[in-house]
Amino acid sequence: MRRFIRFWKKRNAYFHVGFVILAVLFLCVIVSYFWLPYDPTAMNPSMTGQGPSFSHIFGTDEYGRDVFSRVLVGMQDSFTIAFGVIALGGLIGAVVGSLSGYLGGWLDEVIMRLNDSLISIPSILLALVMISLVGAGKYNVIVALGIAFIPSFARLVRGEVIKVKDAEYVRSAKLMGAGKLRIIFIHIFPNIFPTWMAGVAVGFNNAVLAESGLSFLGIGVTPPEASLGRMLAEAQSVMFSSPWCVVAPGIFLILLILGFSFVSENYSEKGV
Repeated sequence: MRRFIRFWKKRNAYFHVGFVILAVLFLCVIVSYFWLPYDPTAMNPSMTGQGPSFSHIFGTDEYGRDVFSRVLVGMQDSFTIAFGVIALGGLIGAVVGSLSGYLGGWLDEVIMRLNDSLISIPSILLALVMISLVGAGKYNVIVALGIAFIPSFARLVRGEVIKVKDAEYVRSAKLMGAGKLRIIFIHIFPNIFPTWMAGVAVGFNNAVLAESGLSFLGIGVTPPEASLGRMLAEAQSVMFSSPWCVVAPGIFLILLILGFSFVSENYSEKGV
């Protein structure tokens, strides 16, 4: 608890606001796994296009589905995909970057030339190409975006490893007979963890944006599953007659992005 209090005090107001936003949204997601006011996929022709009310606080869409329930499920997908993308891209990128930066030589040259080739392609475009080959769907989006995020994490970690690989504590570990893998992952990586975490926070933000963009284009999360991006795409045809269908998912998407942005900015400035 004391460590958390010290951690909290080191952060500025932007981090506090971002943390609270994400905590509230994450709590809503956790609750939604156990309770939803309505079935998010159930259509009710007698309730189409109903405005916000006590029974449907965010109204209903053009198919009579409860918008609030769909927003909650949409956030489930956003968090799930973001966590999956970071778990894949962030961890593999950290391993690749650490090995490349510490070992150097021809291995570093080959990895970085391949990395430069991939990083020159926008991650969303690279994901589009991969999804066009394997098809749409939640798990295909995770794999595609995760692979697309590997180069940026690898470059970030490699640069930090190169900065510290000749530090005194690394030389001491070598003298004590520590192997290369132990030096990389036990001695070096904990010291560059704050920078990696800054990349993770930015990566969450980018993953949410990328997933929403892919779903908006119809090649991300597929119906009948709800997604914030998919909801915005479906609401285009009724945005003037039923504006709540656009406003509700739009606000929650903005809050997600703001929360991750505030947290990532503070991490990059303050470290852990």
